[in-house]
Amino acid sequence: MSESMPARGASTLNLRGTSTPATRIIGVLALAVMTWVVVSAFFFTAPDVVQGDSVRIMYAHVPAAWVAYLAFVTTAIASGFSLVRRHRTLGFDRVAGASAEVGVLFMGLALVTGSLWGRLTWGTFWQWDPRLTTTLFLFITYVGYLAVRRIDASPERRAKRSAVLALLAVLEIPLVHFSVVLWRSLHQEASVLNPDGDVRLDGLMLFTLFSGVVAFTLAFVWLVIHRQRLQTLVDLQGTVGLDSALAARATEAVLR
Repeated sequence: MSESMPARGASTLNLRGTSTPATRIIGVLALAVMTWVVVSAFFFTAPDVVQGDSVRIMYAHVPAAWVAYLAFVTTAIASGFSLVRRHRTLGFDRVAGASAEVGVLFMGLALVTGSLWGRLTWGTFWQWDPRLTTTLFLFITYVGYLAVRRIDASPERRAKRSAVLALLAVLEIPLVHFSVVLWRSLHQEASVLNPDGDVRLDGLMLFTLFSGVVAFTLAFVWLVIHRQRLQTLVDLQGTVGLDSALAARATEAVLR
């Protein structure tokens, strides 16, 4: 995660793209586990005794929410290292930005699947319920974070400004997670990570849900690796372009 990349490494990355044997293995594993989750969710697991077939949305909704939390925490951790280890700022900043982008993607998926579940369970796509409202606010916060990263500035200034915002934004996650406990909520409490230890899922349902978490986590890792490598190329391109412009101006000055 160094701030700069040797020319040889940059050339290799340009020729081969952002893929490596490791990322290909991660991608294949994610696809394989995801396939199992889809097949099991639709054909093997039984309907819930209360929710019926709408419970199948859980196999996408819960993993998506989990990965969104994981992504935003990863963004905060990488941002913390970005501030502390100034000589390696850009490497950690790229990971933070990539993780936030993937987190917004999965949080959007969690909101969409949650709305579909709400339509089948509550009869409406949206309620200003504490869990839904705080989740939407978290989603908007990280969209704002990504917008701040787009503000025209040097990569170093982008890293410092974004890191501070990320460390503040991550404080919303406990509020979202415990909103069903802090306030009266239509949203059901945790079925697996229940404080009383009572797991409210049968064996195959629990295994399918766990497989979904694994599949979505693998997809998260795959996407973050590729996205941060792409951002490295963008930063290098900008640096090379600036160096070329400065060299051209220096040449003009000498000729004059």
